[in-house]
Amino acid sequence: MKDSCMKRITIAIDGHSSCGKSTMAKDLAREIGYIYIDSGAMYRCCTLFCIEQGLVRADGSIDAEGLEARMGEIHVSFRLNAETGRPDAYLNGVNVEQRIRTMEVSSHVSPVAALPFVRAAMTAQQQAMGREGGIVMDGRDIGTAVFPDAELKIFVTASDEIRAQRRYDELIGKGEAADFDEVLANLRERDRIDSTRAVAPLRQAEDALVLDNSHLTIAEQKQWLLEQYHRLTDEYVH
Repeated sequence: MKDSCMKRITIAIDGHSSCGKSTMAKDLAREIGYIYIDSGAMYRCCTLFCIEQGLVRADGSIDAEGLEARMGEIHVSFRLNAETGRPDAYLNGVNVEQRIRTMEVSSHVSPVAALPFVRAAMTAQQQAMGREGGIVMDGRDIGTAVFPDAELKIFVTASDEIRAQRRYDELIGKGEAADFDEVLANLRERDRIDSTRAVAPLRQAEDALVLDNSHLTIAEQKQWLLEQYHRLTDEYVH
């Protein structure tokens, strides 16, 4: 566990979808005694709200005007799950951790997350959560837009096929029907939207450390992250 006298920093982990950001961020936070915040889950909550409130049109487009008028109704929070030891996402006080991980939500989350007013609202909530430091947050724009002054920034990537296989395996493991080609196409489309949106696009921060985990085990990733954390915090001590 982390020395209570040590400076509590902000750790920003960005990268492409399905490259394991959330898993490594959760594990790192638990290991060093930090708070973990899944920013992607916040955008998924907004997307689930759209689906449930009829703000996704028949052609798949988003009723942006309708959503903007109702953004004040969207309140995202996280509560620790005693069984898993990890935080679950809550939308307006209701646990939606499982519902936000479906392919239906995945297929609409990037267009919702690209809306400027959605990003502004979620960024404000994220910054409020991390104001005191001692957090690990993962997403697409944490090191560039949410916490540009974060002391430790990591940019995670992996090949398209490996990321799609991980996502496919995750869905099958949950008992959901999934088609690999559909998952791969969805992943590539999300990458395209995330990287080309006008507001806070997905990109590597200039001072971010790159981690390509295409061929790394979870244990190897964890060890690498801990080394980066200790290297930085040791500098503050010395």
